[in-house]
Amino acid sequence: MSRTIRDLVEAAVDALAGLAVRGEDVDDEWSYVADIEAAWRARLEEVATTRGDEPASGTVAHAVDLAIDEVARIADPHRAIDWLSTFPQVVLVALGEVP
Repeated sequence: MSRTIRDLVEAAVDALAGLAVRGEDVDDEWSYVADIEAAWRARLEEVATTRGDEPASGTVAHAVDLAIDEVARIADPHRAIDWLSTFPQVVLVALGEVP
C-alpha cells in the first residue's frame, strides 16, 4: 500500500509526542518541552495540509520510518528533549522541506 506525505507526518507527530512525554520527566523543562513540541507539530502539520495527499516515495517513507525508530529507542528524558528539535528537522529534510 502506498503511503502519503500525510501518513508520514501523522506518524512523525505521534513520535514527537512520545519524545515530549519522555522529556516532561525533567520538571524544570516542562514549559520548554510543551512549547517546542507545539511549534514543531504545527510545522509538520503545515506540510500535511499543503502536501498531504502526495504519494511518498519508498525512499522517503523509509527515511522517516528510520527516524521514528531511532527516537522510539530514546529512554533518557534529557536526550528526548535534545531530539525534540532535531527529529522534526530530520523528518522535514527527508520530506524535501526546509525546516
